[in-house]
Amino acid sequence: MLLPTLTRLLAITLLLLAASRGVAAPVFEDCRLEAGPGQPTVAARCTSITVPLDYERPDDATLELFVAVVDAHTPTPAPDALTVIAGGPGQASSEFFAAMGGAFGRIQRQRDIVVVDQRGTGRSLRLDCEMPEDPALLEDAIQRIPEIVADCLAGLPADPRHFTTSAAVRDLERVREALGYPQLNVYGVSYGTRVAQHYARRYPGSTRSLILDAVLPADVALGPDIPILAQATLDRALARCEADEACARRFPDVAARLPNLLSGLDTLPAELTIADPLTGRPVQRVLTGHDVRAALRMMSYAPETLALVPLLLFEAAAGNLEPMRAQVELVLGELEQMLAIGMHNAVVCTEDLPFVTLDAELREALAGTYLGDHQLVMLEQICAAWPRGLLDDDLHTPLRGDIPTLILSGELDPITPPAYGDQVMAHLQRARHVVAPGQGHGLAHRGCVPRLMDRFVRDADPAGLDVDCALEMRAAPFFLDFTGPAP
Repeated sequence: MLLPTLTRLLAITLLLLAASRGVAAPVFEDCRLEAGPGQPTVAARCTSITVPLDYERPDDATLELFVAVVDAHTPTPAPDALTVIAGGPGQASSEFFAAMGGAFGRIQRQRDIVVVDQRGTGRSLRLDCEMPEDPALLEDAIQRIPEIVADCLAGLPADPRHFTTSAAVRDLERVREALGYPQLNVYGVSYGTRVAQHYARRYPGSTRSLILDAVLPADVALGPDIPILAQATLDRALARCEADEACARRFPDVAARLPNLLSGLDTLPAELTIADPLTGRPVQRVLTGHDVRAALRMMSYAPETLALVPLLLFEAAAGNLEPMRAQVELVLGELEQMLAIGMHNAVVCTEDLPFVTLDAELREALAGTYLGDHQLVMLEQICAAWPRGLLDDDLHTPLRGDIPTLILSGELDPITPPAYGDQVMAHLQRARHVVAPGQGHGLAHRGCVPRLMDRFVRDADPAGLDVDCALEMRAAPFFLDFTGPAP
C-alpha cells in the first residue's frame, strides 16, 4: 500500500505548490457531460478554473474555463491523467468525450480523464454567432461579408483575438497545475492534434505521452488541401464500387453522373417536401449543388456514411432527390450545433488563412474537384474582416523530441490523410504510426483501437505496441438499397 499512499501525497503536494503560485484549488460538484439532445451523458466532477483572457495582460479581464474530471475506476489511479482535446476548430471537448467516452473506457480503469472545454467552445464562453452557412447563395454575398462579419463580431461575448491555440495551451497548463497532476497523457483529434502538439512543444516536461488521431502537421495550414483530399477519397470510394461486382451492377457509371447532378442543381435548385429525419414530419426544403457538395464531403469522414454515397448519388441523378436532401439535413444540422463559429474563425483566420496563397496554380487544382475553390474564397473574405489573434512564433514548427507518440490515421481520411501522419512521425524519435485500412477521420472508437490506446498509455512504449488488429480493419460494404448492404 506504500505506492498508492505516495501517489496521493504527491497529488496533495502538487496542489499545495499550485496554491503557492496563486492558482486557486478548484471546488468540484457532481455533473454530467452531454453530447447533445438525446445523446449519451457521462458522470463527472465539474469545476471552473479562472485564467487570464489576455495572457499578455494577465492582470486584466479573466475567463472561466469549464473543466471536468471523470474519475478512474480504481481507488488508486495512476498519477498522470489523460486529457481529451476535440477538433473543429470549435467543438467542445466535453461534448466530444460524452459522445465518444466509450473509446477511453479502458484507459479510465487506471487513470482520471480530464476534459477541458477549450476557450470559446462549450461551457468556456462559447463564441457563437449567426453566420450564413453559405454566403455564396446570396446574390451580393461577397459584398455583404464585411457586414456579416461585423454583426458576428459585435455579438461575441469577448474579443476573439484571445481564442487561439496559443492561448489554449497556456490554459491547459494552468488546468494541470490547478488539478495537481505531475504530467498529462494528451489525446487530440483532428484540429485537436494541433493543440496537442503545441502543448507538448511548449510544456514537454508536463507531457507524458501523445495520441494524435487524424493528425494535422504543425506546418500545414488548413484550407487549400481540403477539396483535393476530399476528391481523392470520393474517387477511391467510387472506384471501389466499380471494382465490386454487385455495386457496379447496381450503380453503373455512378461517378460520371455527379457533374451533371451538381451543375443541374447549381442552375436550378430543387424544391422538395421531405420527412424530417429527426421528427418524421413533412417539411419544405430546397436542395442546391452546394448542399450536395457539403453532404458528400461530410459523409466521406466515416466508412458507414461513405458506404451510402453511390446509392444516394445514383438515386439523386435519377431524380430521386429526397434521400440526398434528408442526408443534408442530418449532416449540416449536426455540424451547425457542434461548432462554435466565432471560435472557429478566430483560429482559422489567425493560424491558417494568413499562410495560404490562392494563386493561379492552386485555383486550377481546386477547379478539378467537386468542391472547387468556393470554401477557400469565402474564408478569404471572412478573414479579411476578422481580427488576428495571439500566434506563437513556433506554432507552425514541426514537433520534435522523444515524447512517446501514437499516431492514428484512416486510410480514406478525406482531410488528414496518412501522409500527414508520416510527415509528423519523421520528426519524432519515439513514435508509431498506425494506418487503418478502409477507415476515415478519427479512429479512437474503431475496432481494437481503444485497446491499443490503453496499452500505449500504460506502457508509453510505441515500439513495443502490437498493432496487428488495427491493420485488419476493412471498409464498410456498400449499401445497394435503403435496407442496407447485400447479405
